[in-house]
Amino acid sequence: MATMYTETVKTVRHWTDRLFSFTATRNPGFRFISGQFTMIGLQINGRPLLRAYSMCSANHEEQMEFFSIKVPDGPLTQHLQKLQPGDSLIVGGKATGTLIQDNLLPGKTLYLLGTGTGLAPFISIIKDPDTYERYDHIVLAHGCREIAELGYGEMVVNNLLADEFFGELAREKLLYYPTVTREPFRNTGRITTLFETGKLEADLGLPRLNRETDRVMLCGSPQMLTDLNRMLEERGFAEGNHSEPGHFVIEKAFVEK
Repeated sequence: MATMYTETVKTVRHWTDRLFSFTATRNPGFRFISGQFTMIGLQINGRPLLRAYSMCSANHEEQMEFFSIKVPDGPLTQHLQKLQPGDSLIVGGKATGTLIQDNLLPGKTLYLLGTGTGLAPFISIIKDPDTYERYDHIVLAHGCREIAELGYGEMVVNNLLADEFFGELAREKLLYYPTVTREPFRNTGRITTLFETGKLEADLGLPRLNRETDRVMLCGSPQMLTDLNRMLEERGFAEGNHSEPGHFVIEKAFVEK
């Protein structure tokens, strides 16, 4: 049987009626690359019920963090959203996933494009010093329906920029672009549309997306993944994987939890 760790929930924060984040202890034996996911879950009726979740924590952090939607009748999330500090959490001992740096060819700008809880693996990646050693710019674009759904990402980015040790590097290279589709905001529209029109790059003062210099990671809704996959391939971008690095990578293991 695969290795399973029993961890202890440390903190829980509810951002909206649909989104929450939580932290838990981390077994010293659990290793992962920033951007990967593992199986986590709870004992339900005497059996472990597990789903794939990306780690929001970087691989060097002592605790683990996760970002989740709430599904009222979801087999796992109907229970997971009721977590309290001190509760037990099952964490699978094997991490995997395609959103890792070695699956991409070298480049100058890294675009991390997420919708909803697809933000999670990119939180891990922007906390990792290795990301900043590889690129001149790291663009974190997060698309949501409403402003309140941006709260978790905004908190993480603000904490990172203010960090005593990491802040200077983040302020130099990290470009954060939150956007919503259902409310007035400084950035509005779907990430796909913002790229098709070139508005996202223009707003950040960057040149149009170019396969010679730009690398892309995608995680989010099925429609977003389909649309951006098509757009990138039309522009000559090749998808990367564990055996052959490319210009972009997609996390296909899960979309909704």
